[in-house]
Amino acid sequence: MSINVRNVSKRFGDFVALDDVSVSIPTGQLTALLGPSGGGKSTLLRIIAGLEQLDSGSIEIAGVDSTDIPARKRNVGFVFQHYAAFKHMTVERNVAFGLEIRKTPKAEVKRTVDELLSLVHLQQFAHRLPSQLSGGQRQRMALARALAVQPSVLLLDEPFGALDAKVRKELRDWLRRLHDEIPVTTVFVTHDQEEALEVADEIVVINEGRVEQIGSPDSLYDEPANEFVMGFLGPVTRLVNQLVRPHDIQVISSDSGEAGFLPGVVTRTVRIGFEVRTDVLVQTPEFTGQVQFMVSRAEASTLKLDSGSQVWLRKAPGAASISSTAPIDAVATPFANYAI
Repeated sequence: MSINVRNVSKRFGDFVALDDVSVSIPTGQLTALLGPSGGGKSTLLRIIAGLEQLDSGSIEIAGVDSTDIPARKRNVGFVFQHYAAFKHMTVERNVAFGLEIRKTPKAEVKRTVDELLSLVHLQQFAHRLPSQLSGGQRQRMALARALAVQPSVLLLDEPFGALDAKVRKELRDWLRRLHDEIPVTTVFVTHDQEEALEVADEIVVINEGRVEQIGSPDSLYDEPANEFVMGFLGPVTRLVNQLVRPHDIQVISSDSGEAGFLPGVVTRTVRIGFEVRTDVLVQTPEFTGQVQFMVSRAEASTLKLDSGSQVWLRKAPGAASISSTAPIDAVATPFANYAI
């Protein structure tokens, strides 16, 4: 394993930031630490980097017990959300900085910098100052600078958090491609579930200082361990006493007589791009409440989903679900809450 976190705990006064956290990250993998603000993910990243001291537990990097090794000797590359570049240095000099302080031969510095600037598509900006770059370009420069010293692991703390949605999307696509070309062990912190699902090989869901679940994006989305994971990784709605995803609800426009379908009345429809979000009031002896489902615009047209129309719905066979009687807002997050 490239990174082994064993039974790590950390407190800040009375606040428990991490509570007996254990995580193993294989060599060459791109892993996301995902969770809400204040959940402990950035603290864990800083402890791995050596920028924060743990209270108990241990950190092993590339087979070496690094618990008491200073950050500068851990051979870790670190990129923050707000990257502090040397404003008076060109892009080229910023990327070269770590190599130069290691007294790397000039020819090797030039070769490495040229290769990295080409890799991050900044070679034409080599002689510009950081202030002359866009936010996305500055973050690519930051990644090139972190990679220049050939770190054992690369740690990214909300690297795209300060950028607008379009640039974030472009950079996370670019990060995935970059990692495929240079498979350095990478850990990145994010509170954006779409970012984690799209980019990571594996996701560690952290909440209130504890690991809720670890797995691939598909396994976490399709087989969530609990209500928190299901609600944090995507929209949820309640059908009877089951939490299900809105797009995992099967809808028909007339009673087929099949078991499991519940009658409902459409109360509202909202178009969201190519999808239609529909609110339905279900009133039966078994369940009374608002249910939401998502269908394509073509399906919505076929079903004639107008306000006041009758539909029948049930959880699609084989779809992920979790038994729950908690209020829907207790399990859905601001990033994933489509519930009324």
